[in-house]
Amino acid sequence: MPVPLLDLKRQNASLKNDLDAAWSRALQSGHFILGPEIETFEKECAQFLGVRHAISVSSGTDAILLALMSIGIGPGDEVICPSFTFFATAGCVARTGATPVFCDICPVCFGMDPTDVEKRISPATRAIIPVHLFGQTCEMDKLSALSRKHDLHIIEDAAQAFGASYRGTQAGTIGDFGAYSFFPSKNLGGFGDAGLLVTNNDVHAERARVLRVHGMKPKYFHPMIGANFRMDALQAALLRAKLPHLPAYCANRKKNADFYLSELLEIPGAALNADACLACNCGFSNDCPDARMLLPFSLPDNDHIWNQFTLRIKGGKRDAFREFLQARGIATEIYYPLPLHQQECFADIVGQLSLPHSETAAAECVSLPIFPELTRDELAEVVAAIRAFFT
Repeated sequence: MPVPLLDLKRQNASLKNDLDAAWSRALQSGHFILGPEIETFEKECAQFLGVRHAISVSSGTDAILLALMSIGIGPGDEVICPSFTFFATAGCVARTGATPVFCDICPVCFGMDPTDVEKRISPATRAIIPVHLFGQTCEMDKLSALSRKHDLHIIEDAAQAFGASYRGTQAGTIGDFGAYSFFPSKNLGGFGDAGLLVTNNDVHAERARVLRVHGMKPKYFHPMIGANFRMDALQAALLRAKLPHLPAYCANRKKNADFYLSELLEIPGAALNADACLACNCGFSNDCPDARMLLPFSLPDNDHIWNQFTLRIKGGKRDAFREFLQARGIATEIYYPLPLHQQECFADIVGQLSLPHSETAAAECVSLPIFPELTRDELAEVVAAIRAFFT
């Protein structure tokens, strides 16, 4: 039985009437740039996240870039970000003229390691960008303490974590800014590129809104140089139809993750990352010498939304594992095969840098299908294939 990594048609087909109504409403309104659909969507997102300001933007990448521009990051500044993440995190830093400084990750939760972050703080450091990777938040208490100690801004890259929480607080609402993506594969997936920037700071919010429209206020007068970061009103209307369903999507992903965990732990050589973690002192670790497959672990303080279900295949067998599943029609994905500090475009600023946990994760990680509409038969098919590989 083939099992896709993602099937957007299943989710969207179930909402056809709501999506058709949203499209028709927006089309008939005649407001396609900003306007009522955008304003209402922003209010609904702010209420869902429990934050003062939600600013819709053109993509998750532009949300990060807009946050950096809003706090004046530029040439001569340094911004610390993890190396094991999507390119946009560091790419946006470089686009402002600032320098991305790469840190290592916790090998359990894949978030940035606060101890390693502190080692990389310099007089030029202005901000840190924790990435809530795969749907689980970083150790935000430690990172917040570092930001206060060194007077640094925090921009949370919550592109994969809309709806996740840390100690009861929504991911993206803890730092100065939170940046989200509505790329179609996300838990709240749109119908093209779209994103959101949130903040509880009134001054930051006002500056971001002006920068979002070319730095223009009032019309045709430009006190700042901004860019066009606006979300389409049609996109907002369609996302509004899906937003009420997000808790159910996340709950189904959690059920799928629980099934994987209970079944895969029975395979010889499978283990949870569950001893003392030497990286970020979160209390857990992947240090199991007999493990052949390490399963993802949801930290106790986190509400994990399982944007990805990411295994670590030990012993240099990750690629063979993926090929074995592919031959049986089971789709997988590797996020991310080359850490950012090893990317060619950053070679001039990085030099010789060793980030062992990031490099190991890049060599071992592979993600399984986890989308909400997977059937139990499909999940069982994935488990059976993995069991066959390790038999």
